[in-house]
Amino acid sequence: MSLTAAVWTVIFCALVMANLPFLMERRLAPWPWSWGGNLPGLVRWSLGLAFLAGLALWSWGTLKLLGGTYVGGGAELGLFLLKLLASLLLAGLLLALPGRSGNPQPAAGGSKSFFDRLLEVLVGYVLVGTLGFALELNLGNAFPQRWEFYAVTLALFLVLGYPGFVWRYMLRRRSR
Repeated sequence: MSLTAAVWTVIFCALVMANLPFLMERRLAPWPWSWGGNLPGLVRWSLGLAFLAGLALWSWGTLKLLGGTYVGGGAELGLFLLKLLASLLLAGLLLALPGRSGNPQPAAGGSKSFFDRLLEVLVGYVLVGTLGFALELNLGNAFPQRWEFYAVTLALFLVLGYPGFVWRYMLRRRSR
C-alpha cells in the first residue's frame, strides 16, 4: 500500500468514526451506567471491562496482523487489503455488539448523553489511531511519538467530528 493510500484510508476512517456517535442513537460501547437497573452492578462493570479488553485485543491483533507485513504489489497487496478489510470488519463487530447484546436503547424521545457520545468518540480515536500506527509500521519504521503528537491528533479528530456535532446539537429540527 502506498503512503498516499494509507493516509487517505486513515482520514476516511477518522471522518466516519468521529461522526458516528453523533449520527446514531444506538450505543457503540457498553458503558456500565447506560444499562440502568436492568443488570446488577458487577455484571454491568464486567461487561464494560470486557469491551475495553476486546478493544485492546483488537488493537494488538491489528498491529500484529497489519504492522508486520511488507506489501510489494500483486498478490501481496491483495492479501494485505484482505487483512485490512478483516480488521475493519472486526472493529465494526466490536462496535455493533453493545447494541445487540441487550444494551438498552435510549427511551423514546430521549437520546444518549453528551458524555456517552464523547466517550464513544474517544473509542473511535483509539481505533483509528491503532489502524494508523499499524499502517505506519507496514510502510517502514514507526516514529516514536510523545504527548504533543497525541494532543494534536486528538484535536484534529475532534475537528473531524464537528459536522456530526453540529447536526446533533446545533441545527434546529423542524417540527412536522
